[in-house]
Amino acid sequence: MATTRSSARQVSPRGRRIAAALLVSTLGGTTLAACSADAKDSQPAKVSGQNVSETAGEVEITWGTCPAPAGGQPRDPHLACGTLEVPLDYRDPDGTKIDLAVSRLSTAQPGKRRGVLLLNPGGPAVGGLGMPETMASTLPKSVLDRYDLIGFDPRGVEHSTPQSCGLQDPSVPGLFPYPAADGSITKNVARAKADAKQCADTVGEDLRHYNTANTARDMDRIRQALGEKKISYWGQSYGTYLGAVYRSLFQDRTDRMVLEGNVDPTKVWANQVAGTWGKGMADRFPDAARVAAAQAGTLKLGTDVAEVTDTYLALADRLDRTPTEIPGASVSLDGAMLRNMTYALLLHNDTLPMLTKFWRAADNLSRGTTTAADIAVLTEAFAAPPASPGIPADNQATMFMALTCGDAEWPHDVDGYAARTTADREKWPLTAGMPANIWACAYWDKPAEATAKIVKDGPRNTLILQNRRDNATPWEGAVGLHKSLGDGSAFVGVDNGGHSVYGAGSDCADKATVGFLTTGHLPDKDVHCTDVTQK
Repeated sequence: MATTRSSARQVSPRGRRIAAALLVSTLGGTTLAACSADAKDSQPAKVSGQNVSETAGEVEITWGTCPAPAGGQPRDPHLACGTLEVPLDYRDPDGTKIDLAVSRLSTAQPGKRRGVLLLNPGGPAVGGLGMPETMASTLPKSVLDRYDLIGFDPRGVEHSTPQSCGLQDPSVPGLFPYPAADGSITKNVARAKADAKQCADTVGEDLRHYNTANTARDMDRIRQALGEKKISYWGQSYGTYLGAVYRSLFQDRTDRMVLEGNVDPTKVWANQVAGTWGKGMADRFPDAARVAAAQAGTLKLGTDVAEVTDTYLALADRLDRTPTEIPGASVSLDGAMLRNMTYALLLHNDTLPMLTKFWRAADNLSRGTTTAADIAVLTEAFAAPPASPGIPADNQATMFMALTCGDAEWPHDVDGYAARTTADREKWPLTAGMPANIWACAYWDKPAEATAKIVKDGPRNTLILQNRRDNATPWEGAVGLHKSLGDGSAFVGVDNGGHSVYGAGSDCADKATVGFLTTGHLPDKDVHCTDVTQK
């Protein structure tokens, strides 16, 4: 499954660490894009509804100021935001309407402008209003001259008619079903059933329409509102699946597409979780273990990868059996929290040193030998993220379930989950059977529509970027996506760890990306980049 992530280009290392941990994953006066370069922000963009089954009437956005981000971080003063009304259910275009929050950073230059580059940071269920200003800080002038950057909060997420099940535990990591220390899934079954019932009782059947196919249809409404015949797109993590679905539904409206950190569209979502997460962690974990082993004298976690791994597994087991209170915090550290924090800090290379210090602090805590330095590390790691005004605390967790449960039906047999969890614990001890365990999706309503079919071949307009050791969306997902898209895609693989490819240390990958966006040229054959330097 694509997991929640904070882009390496979006926040500081500390912010990335906290955001990744708490959103976990599995998985930044602009001109009007449709008008002249000196158009006013207050001017609405209007285009006639185009001849697609789900379109009726005019589509418009009136641009103005953007909502304040969490924590009061400053916005780029040139970023404009607006709201677009779309149907909740595209099969009933005159029925209930919901709002989409859209942002725009006009950067393209007259005479060089190609169009718009629509952006999605992944998740599932991460908001994207700030992504244009984030990407503008890292993209070269050659790209910015050609595209106005467009962000949006996907339907149901943050400022786009945010949904809430009223979950008692509002965090996404709280949904991850780690078995008990003895491998039992009894409590996981009860939690899955309770979460599904809570959403059914609170939101009801409307939640079934918050799926990826409808989000892709929303993207086409954004295209219409911007007055564009086609859109280019950059999707990260879960956003790669969203992009593949859009490309399949609207092939003639897709220009250039970059997909980074990829999901296999044939495994959505139960098989993506159970089939890749264990191996993804096993492939990525040694990168952090080597960092720890290099500091064996101070961290005392082991002198090589094998020793560090054994220390970590013993620590996780100890915390499974005896959770330990963190001094000065309102939570106890248990095995699930250890694994979730490890998963989050593996997403980026520059957080690996912090991860090894966290392991040391957690090990000392579990043994009752905590130092002041350990407390500082633990306190920072578990600091609460800033709240977003007006956004329900459980918004991402709610939408995480809506998308992963609503895109495709999951197995319903409890005994089957128990058997698969036991086998998974044995094969992939780092994830302790969690990926194969039962999720709320086992008790979810049947999806509102069939799983989107990905169209093979078609226009050769998609660049797939993938790291070899990505614990969130492993290498195999990109290979599966490339196979699904066939000759319509080109593949750039990088011998690197972590979830970000562009701007993460490979000039080879960066040049392929910039070259494609500026010239439309895709490599004639698969490219494997080995020129990684850590930044």
